[in-house]
Amino acid sequence: MKCSILAEKIKNGGLDAALCALYGEDRLEYQRERYHAAAQSFISTYGDKDVELFSVPGRTEISGNHTDHNNGKVICGSVDIDIISVAAKTDNGVISLKSDGYRESVIDLSSVSPDTVKPGCSAALIAGVADWFVKNSRKVGGFCAFTKSDVIMGSGISSSAAFEVMAGEILNEFFNGGEIGAMELAKAGQYAENVFFGKPCGLMDQAACAMGGISYIDFADPSVPYAEKLTFDPAAAGKELCLINTGGSHAKLTDQYAALPAEMKQVAAHFGKPVLRMVHKDAFFDAIPELRAECGDRAVLRAIHYFEENDRVENQRAAIKRGDYAGFFRLLQRSGDSSYKFLQNVFCAENTAEQGISLALALCDCLGVTARVHGGGFAGTVQAWPGPEQKEALKREIERIFGEGSCMFLKIRPYGAICVTREFTAEAQAR
Repeated sequence: MKCSILAEKIKNGGLDAALCALYGEDRLEYQRERYHAAAQSFISTYGDKDVELFSVPGRTEISGNHTDHNNGKVICGSVDIDIISVAAKTDNGVISLKSDGYRESVIDLSSVSPDTVKPGCSAALIAGVADWFVKNSRKVGGFCAFTKSDVIMGSGISSSAAFEVMAGEILNEFFNGGEIGAMELAKAGQYAENVFFGKPCGLMDQAACAMGGISYIDFADPSVPYAEKLTFDPAAAGKELCLINTGGSHAKLTDQYAALPAEMKQVAAHFGKPVLRMVHKDAFFDAIPELRAECGDRAVLRAIHYFEENDRVENQRAAIKRGDYAGFFRLLQRSGDSSYKFLQNVFCAENTAEQGISLALALCDCLGVTARVHGGGFAGTVQAWPGPEQKEALKREIERIFGEGSCMFLKIRPYGAICVTREFTAEAQAR
């Protein structure tokens, strides 16, 4: 469909059913305007071509903080804020992608390698995804795309993971018949971030963005992670998901993130193992005297967090399955406490004057709201779960201190990475 025709269809409500399914009726008008603006911007940038619409959600990590990079276990979910893209297939062997408000990234697919792109930029992520496709016998080709994102950069909702998965989903739809599964898209994104971008992340962020809904994932074998969808309704537990944006940025914290898996792996190396998942918990606790001297106390504390967190994830999974939401949220709070005390990713030790996450957690505690550091940590967001009677007080206090719009109430989104124009056309035909 020509982009101009699609833009008119969006404007006249022809995509309303899809938008309601993705975002809810209360956000329909905003999303209609957002999608229409993206289509118009595509035309202004690349001309009136045959296009498809894509959407990839941000993610929320519910439990399993910083365990995936040591083959641990997590519970995670996608949320109803996303990155959207209007994209057209081309035959020039070049990927051209313009994100709203940023310079265009251009990748020549004939010369893709870590040496041909600058680490730490959007082009590196796109090139890395394309390289993973080639190395794994998947097809690649040129496309041009315009993206708009509501996934706040540097705030722990995984804007980079959503961006990587978006690049993969476009290649999937245009050149691979849409047959590549969510976990493969996640692996492509992780490869791009590790090898091309230069950030040693695990696989959880990308998997949550690609899969949709709430998922339990066990990374015991990271080449074939075990993923299980969970039926989890926060409203049934009298809770609402809230992300508090404290205004900090992740942009200059790569060294802090890199130290987390590195220190855990340093402990594992004491036992001749590459990751903590291969170390027996009892053997670790027996060896703490030697580990203190060899690795330092912080590494030992982070390893304690890892072992206890893996156990908590299993207990939370079981609590969800038996409908014990009170037990689930007790464990969630303990997970957050462990991140604060043992993992130590709530603030950066090199900049103790800036402790926005610590402050937000303190405010939640004063209001009696279950809360935890969200995602990578050190700066960015806090995940809170207020009850109906706490919601307005939480919003009022948080926005008084961190500014208007810093308290975001979100829903779990059932859809992961999708081609909107194909997914909902197919659904309509099936009905």
